[in-house]
Amino acid sequence: MERGAVSADVAGPTTTWQLSGFGDEVDPDPAVQAAVLLALGASHIEVRSAWGTNVSELTPEQVGELKDVLDAQGLKVSAVASPIGKVDVSLPVEHEVERLRQIISVAKGLDTTYIRIFSFYRGEGQSQDEIRDAVIERLSALAELAAAEGVVLLHENEKGIYGDIPERVLDIMQSVDSPALRIAWDNANFVQVGVKPHTDGYAMLRPWLEYFQVKDAIAATGEVVPSGEGDGELDATIAALKADGYAGYASLEPHLASAHELGGFSGPVAFGRAARAFAGLAAKNDVTLV
Repeated sequence: MERGAVSADVAGPTTTWQLSGFGDEVDPDPAVQAAVLLALGASHIEVRSAWGTNVSELTPEQVGELKDVLDAQGLKVSAVASPIGKVDVSLPVEHEVERLRQIISVAKGLDTTYIRIFSFYRGEGQSQDEIRDAVIERLSALAELAAAEGVVLLHENEKGIYGDIPERVLDIMQSVDSPALRIAWDNANFVQVGVKPHTDGYAMLRPWLEYFQVKDAIAATGEVVPSGEGDGELDATIAALKADGYAGYASLEPHLASAHELGGFSGPVAFGRAARAFAGLAAKNDVTLV
């Protein structure tokens, strides 16, 4: 069965999700990233940067070295967390298409088919409606390249981009209409734009949900907190995913120490706290993490 697919056969305590996490939230060194993730029971890692270098700038030699480090630890790559689409929508279509070509080579070098992307920032004074057509044009071009290269783009809902609320994420999925574009679901990011994730968006977006990004947030302040300590409806989301037969990745992105445009940081101790909080919710819902 493909990751993220729905199966009526998956039920009860046999439900298993593959635990992953953003390695650079632990430490810049991939060896340390891998050691901590393995100690927390993860079988996979999500790669956003290594040795302080973003995936969009890794050389082929660095990708090979990174693969060797992860192979030596027995850790597989769940996804490449790219910055594609975290740019102003006024840039030419080919700008992000060319960057995606390079990141696809990184993904293939790391033996993963998943690449996380975003849906563009608008210029000062522009409304979301005004950039809508340009966003769809650019995402369609990216999805076309992804389909040709045999990879799947995962759109992350994030504040500030076009696809920040469920209705606009739905617009993207329906308008691009490509099997090479799916959803990386992030509860905390929805909370930060005033959305109740499970209540307002889950049923609407579930047909495209293929990757579960794990973090929570407090609605009143936007502060990111461990799973279950905020307003992200993590418990209800996990229960719904289990009931639907979700059998994909759960990727920890704690953001407990700091956050910035291209990512965030937690450190080993806070990352461990986030992992244990999520594991508790998963166990409560009879989900096994491996």
